Amino acid sequence: MIELKAKKRDVFGKKLYKSRLAGELPVVVYGAGEKPMHLFVWAKDFAKVWKQAGESSIVKLDTDGAKKDVLIQDVAFHSVSGEPLHADFYMVKADQVIRVSIPIKFQGVAPAAKTFGGVLVKVMHEIEVEALPANLPHEYIVDVSGIEKLEDQITVGSLKVSSGVKIIASSDDIIALVSVGKEEVEEVAAPVDLSKIEVEKKGKKPEEGEEGALPAKAGQATPAAKK
Repeated sequence: MIELKAKKRDVFGKKLYKSRLAGELPVVVYGAGEKPMHLFVWAKDFAKVWKQAGESSIVKLDTDGAKKDVLIQDVAFHSVSGEPLHADFYMVKADQVIRVSIPIKFQGVAPAAKTFGGVLVKVMHEIEVEALPANLPHEYIVDVSGIEKLEDQITVGSLKVSSGVKIIASSDDIIALVSVGKEEVEEVAAPVDLSKIEVEKKGKKPEEGEEGALPAKAGQATPAAKK
């Protein structure tokens, strides 16, 4: 399991500036019914863990010998340098099913795109699943080399899903297809209600001293609904 060392902190707000210069990244850990914890991790260590784990793999957070299983929940980045400024970790319980968005990565070349002059349309880039923390997949790899005809489609039902993992989507939902058109289509999206658009947390410029536990948004780890 991926591990990350942390230490307790009592520095907040604008005082975090010096800590960041020293290579420390402020984080907040919350969830599992426990009181939020304010910690520091080394920014370089976090960058390595973030690249390896993303938001779909469990990280063992070691705070002075006390270890907790967490998911990286949200990361705020500097608008110019792109360096992480703050991160939220969501604490999970080994026996509690949670819902997480798992990234979909594509490989191969779709023969239909070349044969018929079409373009590959990637309809999904992530998919929600429910599972115990230990059963969470890191990612799903989709091979598009099987799309040989225009009527061929890769659907959710074609994913190789491990035991103990429940996909929160219809098996008929389309992941990828080839379409004949003048312009390449990277993604197909449902009609958007502009009144409901929210500013996405990731990549936004945080206000000076911004930090703290945020309520989970769509696509972030949450306990599965009780049935």
